Amino acid sequence: MTQIKGKTALVTGSVQGIGLAIAEALAGAGARIGLHGLAGPEQVAQATRRLEAAGAPEVRFFEADMADPQAIDAMMDAVADWGGADILVNNAGIQRTVSLAEATPEIWDAVIAVNLSGAFHTMRRALPAMGAKGYGRVINIASVHGLVASVNKAPYVASKFGLVGMSRVAALEYATAGSKASGGVTVNCICPGWTETEILAPQIAERAAAHGGDRAAGVAELLAEKQPSQRMSDPSEIGALALWLCAPIAHNVTGTSIPVDGGWTTQ
Repeated sequence: MTQIKGKTALVTGSVQGIGLAIAEALAGAGARIGLHGLAGPEQVAQATRRLEAAGAPEVRFFEADMADPQAIDAMMDAVADWGGADILVNNAGIQRTVSLAEATPEIWDAVIAVNLSGAFHTMRRALPAMGAKGYGRVINIASVHGLVASVNKAPYVASKFGLVGMSRVAALEYATAGSKASGGVTVNCICPGWTETEILAPQIAERAAAHGGDRAAGVAELLAEKQPSQRMSDPSEIGALALWLCAPIAHNVTGTSIPVDGGWTTQ
């Protein structure tokens, strides 16, 4: 994994959760980290210290609203001035749990803008330079909901299905870039199931409330409904998979959508 030492990775939504775990895994292999998120100075400082402790030779923070194409362009200009992203991880995402009948145009537009359009705007800027170098990795953090549906998640499911489809197109367009020796350019999705992150907090709280505030009981109910393993994933497990996908040995793994879901999508 030290074969990515010195490469530059931009990880969106990386001040916490899965994004931070992925950034930490890449930092541990010696990559420079482009930290990103909408966060206060203290949270940015904490994440930066954590990544430097993991081994990142340099950490630079980029603040861009992933719903704003102009802000994304400005961020990608700054990343290009920094040397460009060899590795792009689109992790930033939002979720709104609401029925189709109750989903407002504002909710739809917000979810699609961040989860799908945001990734499009980073990819269209990063991939041509990766192709010219002969090495590049795009890892889009989709979801099991990019592979299967659930009720009350129409905007979220649509955004994640779209992300999977867009990633497959990009994988085909860049399949011949580079070589086995250079590592090639690959585009893949990781599709987590229930993972210990803040995005699940509202759903866990709702289930816990039905059990008198018992969080453990709420988590157990959530897992029993979908995830056969009955175990949550840890963000570090997603980080380990992302790191492997970045290695040159993964040059022929492209266009995939890899579930980390305890058997959820096997059912």
